[in-house]
Amino acid sequence: MTLDFLRRVLLVSLLFNYAVLLAWFLTFTCARSWMQSLHGRWFRLSDSGFDALHYGGMTLYKIGILLFNLAPLIALWLIRGN
Repeated sequence: MTLDFLRRVLLVSLLFNYAVLLAWFLTFTCARSWMQSLHGRWFRLSDSGFDALHYGGMTLYKIGILLFNLAPLIALWLIRGN
């Protein structure tokens, strides 16, 4: 596995994960009531609990993207000069 291949894999993974995060955010903002009624079938959540759960989930997902995709990609770009 070459460094170029690894860079490309990390870049594609970064773009895919940000697309998932964007889809989650758009679904949450545009179809919040639908999502809440769907989740309300399985769990009893208050409005503030539902919002906090999704906001926290998006935050953790974004931190994961930064740690596992962006940081290694930047490190590989930095060592490319050597």
